[in-house]
Amino acid sequence: MTEFDTQHPAFLATCPRGLEELLADELRTLGGEPFKTTVAGVHFRADLAGAYRACLWSRLANRIVRCLVREEGIERPEALRAVVAGVDWTQHLRSGATLAVDFHGRSEQIRHTRFGAQTVKDGVVDALQLAGQPRPRVELQQPDLRLYAHLHRGRLTLGVDLAGESLHRRGYRREVGHAPLKENLAAALLIRAGWPARARDGEALVDPLCGAGTLLIEGALMAADMAPNLHRERFGFHGWAGHDPGVWRELKREAEARARIGRKRCRARLFGFDQSPPALAAARANAMRAGIPALIEFHGASLGELRRPESLERDAQGLVITNPPYGERLGELPELVSLYAELGEAVRRAFPGWRLAVFTANPDLGHRIGLRADKQYALRNGPLEAKLLLMDVPAVAEGHDPATAEVAQSPHGEGARMFANRLVKNRKRLAKWLRRSGEACYRLYDADMPEYAMAIDVYGDRVHVQEYAPPRSVNPAQAQKRLFDALAVIPEVLEVDPSRLVVKRRERQSGRAQYRKQAERGERFVVNEGRARLWVNLHDYLDTGLFLDHRPVRRLLGEMAAGKRFLNLFCYTGTATVQAALGSETAGGASDSVSVDLSNTYLEWARDNFALNKLDPARHRVVRDDCLRWLETARAEFDLIFLDPPTFSNSKKMEGTLDVQRDHVRLVDLAMARLAPGGTLVFSNNQRRFRLNAGLAERYAVEDISARTFDPDFTRNPDLHHVFLIRHPEAE
Repeated sequence: MTEFDTQHPAFLATCPRGLEELLADELRTLGGEPFKTTVAGVHFRADLAGAYRACLWSRLANRIVRCLVREEGIERPEALRAVVAGVDWTQHLRSGATLAVDFHGRSEQIRHTRFGAQTVKDGVVDALQLAGQPRPRVELQQPDLRLYAHLHRGRLTLGVDLAGESLHRRGYRREVGHAPLKENLAAALLIRAGWPARARDGEALVDPLCGAGTLLIEGALMAADMAPNLHRERFGFHGWAGHDPGVWRELKREAEARARIGRKRCRARLFGFDQSPPALAAARANAMRAGIPALIEFHGASLGELRRPESLERDAQGLVITNPPYGERLGELPELVSLYAELGEAVRRAFPGWRLAVFTANPDLGHRIGLRADKQYALRNGPLEAKLLLMDVPAVAEGHDPATAEVAQSPHGEGARMFANRLVKNRKRLAKWLRRSGEACYRLYDADMPEYAMAIDVYGDRVHVQEYAPPRSVNPAQAQKRLFDALAVIPEVLEVDPSRLVVKRRERQSGRAQYRKQAERGERFVVNEGRARLWVNLHDYLDTGLFLDHRPVRRLLGEMAAGKRFLNLFCYTGTATVQAALGSETAGGASDSVSVDLSNTYLEWARDNFALNKLDPARHRVVRDDCLRWLETARAEFDLIFLDPPTFSNSKKMEGTLDVQRDHVRLVDLAMARLAPGGTLVFSNNQRRFRLNAGLAERYAVEDISARTFDPDFTRNPDLHHVFLIRHPEAE
């Protein structure tokens, strides 16, 4: 066993990944001597006062560990326990004290951290019992002594955690905003952005999206020369048998004196802006607990309202730093593309000539700011790979007033402008038809330009964007840029708020994948289609509850259904049944109907559509069943049948699979067996390469009406769906 030199103690400072070099530099300023940098940690030598100083003053570390043992070849639990038992724990653990063990790593024989911690604890017990001391009690929350054990590739590092609770928890942040930065990561961003030197020069710090204020509070602590953990009541070393209270008291008094002087001498000005009143209230409360409320001004303002603070001198320079949302989910992107562009515009308007630092896990969004980053630092925010982007804000030309100067929005690229022009052209082309028809839900764009491969549907004052997944031959970064271009342009052209845009990615589907939930927002709203009112949901499923391309088919069913018995197979959300039941303006609707589907979710949706249109549930029934099975056992006859099967389905609720090209003959024959003499089967499907079996035309009267079932918004894709009218041949 290798024990560390007690005359020149070794310590391990742990930190988030990516901060190791910064932490080593910081430890040198605190009197430590770093001798090895490892992943998420720095080994250094220091005396006891140096270790205490690191606990008190480190802005970057998570833990300061007094290393006791480093041993190679530890694979089995017996070896781990023996090494731990070889330490004289009477020097570290007082009699009757409580204990906790934080175990990190694994080996072939030690596969769980809980088992590793238990083994370390057993080794401590062995040593204490041999020394005649009582068995220590385990206390996980606030133990007197916390041990740190790390096992990697057979190398064990064991020591006493002098920090106790992680040092990033300064104690001031009880009120947090959405997805807050950890305090030591915030400090690292400020250091990378050059804030300590700017603070010494009396410059200003601004966070235009300050949330709970972590960046500003960490910046204020730096500017006021305040130890980040000055207000922390307890450290891990307080329960350590080797603790020297005198050394600690002297360091604490020194830090308190520096804080008093630092607050008085601080020339830096700090400003936080946020449009959320709860976030600002949390930020003010956090600043109060940190002891620097007078150093930060908080203002309620959105990015569009961001202005240079009146209390800031006209020639003042400084740093704008912020941590905007990243858009981890595709559906969040429309608002974020707009937000990042607005951030760039607001900073150029309010803080010309300043430095801008933006921390984001989506650097592609960072490009929307419209400023070139001259430096980038790769960091992690929890599990996310992120970057700190540093850029200069252009100075306003001489003779212009920065407070009133208008900043022109950075022009879109040529491709984005061409895409915008196509949207404008399509709106003009559809305008006359939309006025005449009164339709509020329509397709505006469907991959008209191959570079912008997406479908854009308008639902009243909302927009539904479906990005077609690019082929492997397309550079993903370029595809992402084009998507962001589109999301920047769409709100401008359609004059809608970005929050009204919903974005999804459409990939090749199998089975009933189109029915799987994409989100859990539960936001639905009512749209009008002809005489019908229908529920749609743009967020939660790949499809919205209303197939827009089938609008003419539903209209046709309404015209054909007067007084007839109607059957809707694979009914989805029942929209076709609603139109058939309501009928046309000149004729009544279906006398009764049956709608069959296998999905409880969509049958419930259909019931809601029926209720919305005041359809009598006694006359218009829904049935949950496999349509093939239902047709094989049904005995009723119908005058009008709508058969619209999926292209392919392998639902677990079905027996076998369904392939519309392979199985349509059987489906049509079963449906025709239920069709009354003189009735009509409307057979539809969305298999682009579909070919109707020739034998059906020999048995029935078949009419292909596909070309007549496209409104002007879908005429670009004549193979999007196929529709046939099928009737029994007239008796001779």
